[in-house]
Order: sequence, then C-alpha cells, then structure tokens
Amino acid sequence: MPQAPDVVLKELKEGIFHPVYFLQGEEPYYLDQITDYIEEHALQGHEKGFNQMVLYGKDVAMNVVITNARRFPMMAQRQVVIVREAQEIQDLGKEAGQKLLLDYLQNPSTSTILVLAHKHKTLDNRKKLAKELNSKATLVTTKKLYDNHVPAWIGDYVKGKGHTIQPKALQMLADYIGTNLERLSNEIDKILINFEGTVEIDPGMVQKYVGISKEYNVFELQKAIALRDVMKANRIVHYFAQNPKENPVIPTIAVLYGFFAKLLMVHHSQDKNERALAGLLKVNPFFVKEYLAAARNYPLGKAVQNVSHIAKADLRSKGVNSGELKDGELLKELVYQLMH
Repeated sequence: MPQAPDVVLKELKEGIFHPVYFLQGEEPYYLDQITDYIEEHALQGHEKGFNQMVLYGKDVAMNVVITNARRFPMMAQRQVVIVREAQEIQDLGKEAGQKLLLDYLQNPSTSTILVLAHKHKTLDNRKKLAKELNSKATLVTTKKLYDNHVPAWIGDYVKGKGHTIQPKALQMLADYIGTNLERLSNEIDKILINFEGTVEIDPGMVQKYVGISKEYNVFELQKAIALRDVMKANRIVHYFAQNPKENPVIPTIAVLYGFFAKLLMVHHSQDKNERALAGLLKVNPFFVKEYLAAARNYPLGKAVQNVSHIAKADLRSKGVNSGELKDGELLKELVYQLMH
C-alpha cells in the first residue's frame, strides 16, 4: 500500500520489514534513504555475504530479479534483493517483464525483502502493474520539493540532527543550493562534522564550509535589489560574470523570480502585519522587513513588470532568442531592468 517515506523509515527503524518495496518518484533523496537503510540494517554483517544481492537495472531483466527473489536464504532467516536504478530494468516497460513481477506480487517470498528503487520516474497509475503494487507492495512515491518548502526542510533536518540554524544561514543554503535535498543534506553534514556538541549554524559557517562568498552570492544580490542598492547589485553581477561556473545564471534567475513572486503576494495581501506576511510567504519573520522595504521600492506595477522581465530572461538563458549574449551580460541586463 502507498506510504510516506518517513512512515516507512520509522517502521524500518522499529525492525518492521515487508516483502516488496517499490520506491518511485522525482525526489531520489528519500528513495536512497530507504534503500540504504534496508541494505545496511535488514541483515547482520555476517549474513550479508550469502544473503544480500544488489543489482542494477541496466544490467538485468525481470526474470533475473524474480529468480533471485525466489531463492531461499542461507543460514539466515531472510535475504535481501535490491535493484538500484530499477527504472532501467530491460523489460520493465514490456508486457512479459511486467507479468513476471505481477505474478511475484501474488505470492511473494516471505523470506525475501525485494527492493525496487525506481528513480526519477513513476509508473502509469492507470496500468495494472501500478494498481497491483499499490495494493500488494509497500509503495513510496516522492515528488520534488517546492522552492518555498526548502527552508522548512532545512530547519527540520538540522533540528533532527540535534542542532539549530540562524534564519540568514538557512536562507543562504536554500537560495544557493535550491531543492537538491541530497546536496543540501551533504552540505549541512559538512558543516556539522567540524564541531562537537550542539551547534547553531550561522552565516559564517555556511560561508566557510559550503564555500559561499560572504559578499558575492545570490542571497546578497536579492537583498541589494530589494533595497534598490544599485552599486552593490552591480558589483555582485560583475563578480558573477567573472565567475560563471560558481554562479550559474539559471538558478540565479530562479531565485529572483521567487523573490518577486512573493513580492506580488505582499502587494495583494490585505494584512501587512509581519507575522501574517511571514506565514503567507512561508519565510522566517526575520526576512519580512526586507519584503516590506522592497514593496516600497517596487510598487505593484513595477513588480509585475519585473516578473515579466525575469520570465523573458529565463527563456533567453535557456537559448530562446538569446542571440550572442553571454550569461553574465544577460544577468547584468536583467538587473538593470529590474532596478530602473
């Protein structure tokens, strides 16, 4: 039956394992968490040599998967069969391969834990295989996190590790890394590994251990634009143009779009109370003053115009009507349009 990733992980940590796991979706972070936990904890170390098999989809057909799942464990109560990159199983998209899996689902081996990690894709819910997995397997389907949910995810991740994070440091990570949860978790862990005991992550730690420039980053660019600090914004975009690999234009444009989209929400909100706006924008109250200042600097008409400028720049950054303009020049032109 369909399950949320955190529910499945909670069960696994309680020692509850099911015969078949089908893990699918656009967000691989949770799929890897579940797969890795089963690989590391379902069997004791001395049992793994004979009873744990890790296969890769591109190397196998479904009959190989099922044959291994039907084997009996050796000197252990159970065995584990993991198929990573299961979306690449040679005949998973064909009737014959699907029939083999469907037959197995009717009578799965009670001494096998079969894990199919089907990343970046989902099965067609209208098809029989998806329906049978829905009813006869532990099915996990993940979706990419929305940009506005990233700060909350970072806060929860840090809290789950027993630490805290300052609002500005949190927003720097969200703006710099975006929705890549695997990279976010790795960068946070990279910070924490340098300290003992309880830590409050501050902007200095993010700058030092993640490698975000203290002055020249998209977070500071957004702030400079919000406050209509033309000189600072120009210094930052010049730095970006000189260092394009560390400051790619497409994610930068995405951050600016998110900022002005939220600014439109501020303009349309009847309640300008800071706490109410923080809830509406899904940002820490620490940042609401910046949005209120930006609302004064960019009246509704200009904010709408800026969203249009950003949308056009986004298309050009992806090769639509871009001409010979380089990314750095494109960003300079965009920032000028936004602030004038």
